[in-house]
Amino acid sequence: MGSIKSSLFSASFISVCLVAPFNVAAKDAVQMFIRDDVYADYLRFLNGRTVAQIDSFSGDYIRRDVVDMILLQKALILGGFEKSFEYQAGNVNFRNTKLLEQGKLLLSFDSYWLADAQPLQQYLFISEPVIRQGEYYAGLYYSPDNTKVTALAGFEALKALSAVSTPRWRTDWDTLQKLPLKSHVIEHEWIAQARMVSMQWVDFMLMPLMPEKNNEYKLEGIHLVAHPKWVVLLDGSRHFVVSKRHPDGERAFAALQIGLAKLRAKGLIKRAYEQAGFVPDWSKMQVLKPAH
Repeated sequence: MGSIKSSLFSASFISVCLVAPFNVAAKDAVQMFIRDDVYADYLRFLNGRTVAQIDSFSGDYIRRDVVDMILLQKALILGGFEKSFEYQAGNVNFRNTKLLEQGKLLLSFDSYWLADAQPLQQYLFISEPVIRQGEYYAGLYYSPDNTKVTALAGFEALKALSAVSTPRWRTDWDTLQKLPLKSHVIEHEWIAQARMVSMQWVDFMLMPLMPEKNNEYKLEGIHLVAHPKWVVLLDGSRHFVVSKRHPDGERAFAALQIGLAKLRAKGLIKRAYEQAGFVPDWSKMQVLKPAH
């Protein structure tokens, strides 16, 4: 979780060249794979601007994975990494991890939970956290027609509900395992999870809040909404990962660490996630936890 894990677009990759943010010749560009839905919202949010020009993260099309993508590139620029990226957008998911392990992908624009990154330390450099432990709250997303979830009164009432995720996402799965649910359903593909919830085969799934979209997710027949009152704390930190086997891996990681430190010192990382609505509106929402 933490991000929308897939999309309904074509599984084939579509090569998309982006104007280089560093004024470097195209022959020096690094090929990058990215989910098509994230790339589409990223371009809409930029609206013709360069990454270096972004200092406010409020607005339409902003979401956690778009914030990740912009912060990572800003950090690379600040750290002195001077290569541009050539994007290939498509239906990518766990394939990205394999490409990182093999050195065929430089880095992931989508941050990783530390629990998911640590087992891959043989292959990956792991950055300082961009979302620190205790800062990540997920919404309970469900079909707006599911009255059981709408009427959720508190922690104990979860005993009547089911949720879907995958053990491959360790932090998400561990969080759900701690909830007193009627059942924990395993489905490895994000889009299949969303369909199951939309059709009310399962009651809810965990996803980042998207206040600029009224905490709603709509895509080709799938319609999910976040519970207006309850959020869940995902107990972990999120980090960027860089392939140790990619030719540019060591240099990119060094630049990334330098840049992230500068962004953190400026307060931009915290401000970016706050402006994007990543932090719940505590005047309306509460953390779903035991009463005592």
